[in-house]
Amino acid sequence: MSFISSRLEPYEQRRKRPAKGKSGKSLAHESAEKHVTGEAVYVDDMPELAGTLHMAVAQSTEAHANIVSMDLTKVFQAQGVVDVITLDDVPGEADIGPVFKGDPLFADKKVEYVGQPLFAVVAQSLAQAKRATKLAEVEYEVLPSVLEIEQALEQNFFVRPSHSMQKGDFQTAYNKAPNRLENTVYVKGQEHFYLEGQVSYVVPTEDKGMKVYTSSQHPTEVQKLVAEVLDLPMNYISVEVRRMGGGFGGKETQAAPWACMASVAANKLKRPVKLRLPRQDDMVMTGKRHDFLNQYRVAFDESGKILATDIMVAGKCGYSPDLSDAIVDRAMFHSDNAYDLGDCQVVGHRCKTHTVSNTAFRGFGGPQGMTIAEYMVDDIARAVGKDPLEVRKLNLYQDGSSTHYGQVVENYHMRELIEQLEKDCDYQTRRQAITEFNKNHTYKKRGLALTPVKFGISFTVQFLNQAGALVHVYTDGSIHLNHGGTEMGQGLFTKVAQVVANEFDVDIDTVQVSSTNTEKVPNTSPTAASSGTDLNGKAAQNACLTIKQRLIDFASDYFKVEPSEIRFENNHVLIGSGDNLEEMTFQAFVELAYLNRISLSSTGYYSTPKIHYNREKADGRPFFYYAIGAACSEVEIDTLTGEYDVLSTNIIHDVGQSLNPAIDIGQIEGGFIQGMGWLTTEELNWDGHGRVTSNGPANYKIPTTMDMPKEFNVKLFDRINEEQTIYNSKAVGEPPLMLGMAVWLALRDAAASVADYKVNPPLNAPATPEQVLRAVQYCQRHLEGRAS
Repeated sequence: MSFISSRLEPYEQRRKRPAKGKSGKSLAHESAEKHVTGEAVYVDDMPELAGTLHMAVAQSTEAHANIVSMDLTKVFQAQGVVDVITLDDVPGEADIGPVFKGDPLFADKKVEYVGQPLFAVVAQSLAQAKRATKLAEVEYEVLPSVLEIEQALEQNFFVRPSHSMQKGDFQTAYNKAPNRLENTVYVKGQEHFYLEGQVSYVVPTEDKGMKVYTSSQHPTEVQKLVAEVLDLPMNYISVEVRRMGGGFGGKETQAAPWACMASVAANKLKRPVKLRLPRQDDMVMTGKRHDFLNQYRVAFDESGKILATDIMVAGKCGYSPDLSDAIVDRAMFHSDNAYDLGDCQVVGHRCKTHTVSNTAFRGFGGPQGMTIAEYMVDDIARAVGKDPLEVRKLNLYQDGSSTHYGQVVENYHMRELIEQLEKDCDYQTRRQAITEFNKNHTYKKRGLALTPVKFGISFTVQFLNQAGALVHVYTDGSIHLNHGGTEMGQGLFTKVAQVVANEFDVDIDTVQVSSTNTEKVPNTSPTAASSGTDLNGKAAQNACLTIKQRLIDFASDYFKVEPSEIRFENNHVLIGSGDNLEEMTFQAFVELAYLNRISLSSTGYYSTPKIHYNREKADGRPFFYYAIGAACSEVEIDTLTGEYDVLSTNIIHDVGQSLNPAIDIGQIEGGFIQGMGWLTTEELNWDGHGRVTSNGPANYKIPTTMDMPKEFNVKLFDRINEEQTIYNSKAVGEPPLMLGMAVWLALRDAAASVADYKVNPPLNAPATPEQVLRAVQYCQRHLEGRAS
């Protein structure tokens, strides 16, 4: 119901019913209908101004080489070409590294990955610009290249220094322990595959500034980098983001280069410029989730209790730092997942390779760190002859336990959540049934895994844990909301609007959320780290409380009542009590306040409390709280081909006191499927020359409806967040992705059944049918060796 139509609803009927769409209620995404009908406007849908030009980017064909010469004569002469933009055209800073330097806007005398931008062509159409990029005559002096993590480790070739964390005395505990294991697992990266690719549309303003429309999770960073590239103050640059067609971290830092390139051209030519990467260019030129090579050494007792752990995580960072320092840190933070590692040490390496610079991806390194913990616990279970779930429960953190980075685990309800899921999905009965099935079937085998997720919520870079908001109440009772978070389909705008509706106890359709804009809310953090609702919801609440307090103070004075006698209820304001009760519509009340010169507008601000971390000492509290969950998946594999089906998945996930159960469940479902895709079907491949060969949907397989579990049940864990988040909710953006580990380890469980669970089959990720078949064959060779 629109705001106008709701005002036509009979007064008595509207007064008696509760305000609609407030926090805690299931409500459709604010743009759901527009998404379905195609009316939602993305950057490439915007009407183009007269004189708009289009840009395409020329790419390096070598992974590592000096540029001997570059002749652009034929490029300039091509049909439709207006100009060619090179490094020489950049009036300001040419290095756009988001944290550390190392990302030149265009290659400067050297290239360090296939696909690195050399120059950009500005033409009348994208097709003309794209064709012209192929006409450059570039001569290279090819240099030796490092393409794999193992090479980088051998050569100590890193984008940033290695880092370590520790708890207790690992070596002493390890030496004394009765049992030891060690193993290695390689986890490949993941392509973001957002539905809307990278795109920016830049319009010059009359004061030498730029209006930038971009598909970015970090408008302020785009503003800052465009300003630096153009050698202008930030207040000359306005960046606007209405929505993205998916982001998943791929648009946190790597939306900026295209906005900067288009801005340089728009500044030079004084005309609007659009730069949209075609899908194949996007998949070649932009970073992905980091590959990780993980290793462990673990000591444990006869029951499977972990006593000492040594973990190494090594991320494939690509040619530049980008966000890799923090990403590998988060992998290190999460290398325990849900378990007490005993006396332990964790080392993280940031490996440089001559490939595209990898970047943020949902979970930000955390998922890659968790894989080694789960792989290790799986191995321990088979070593002591127990069901992996039993060993998982044995090693769970307890309240008051300390992590390897010094944070005390508090309010930790993981055992309760796991046991609830174990009961709901009838785990023990199914385990017996699977054992019986595997005994009676030679070529089909089934596997089962129940895996937990413990994910720390907060940016690990402390200053990013802040947000701002702007709320206006208009005299007709409608409310305008703006905040620093960006909408990429995850429902952030809907949830924060619900917070505002809840604070004033008005219908959700009276709240209008406008595009994220650096002119309205400045100095924003990226919408990342699962913090969008936590930060922006609190900032919006803060703005609302400021306005409410003004209104309460006004009403107390105007009506001569105590502040406690003023209540906002069901689109109304109640003033006084008993026979002296005054009742006004919210609209009439705010109009009265305006006539009495009461400000109906306020900014809001929030910064996350309690967090602190000393990286030098590797000690502190980097996370405000932990989001937890668990998934149980059952699979069936074909031992002749390695092909498999996911038969069922049951999930219980902790979102605290849900702000919007429908959106939260959708996020859990989507996160699980994306995590399952990363660990099973989505395989990134490069050739021996550093060229990405998985560069389109024909050779990169994201999950489809055919890959979903045949039975799929999701349940919310019924417990509020003990920390004072917005209405005691918990973040739900990233944590559900890691629930997909249940499918990966169920496949490993099925393969292990071939050798009666006596060996730990190697199963790198993604667990494609080829990988599953190798795991099965490993177990078959073990059986043959035992028989001989």
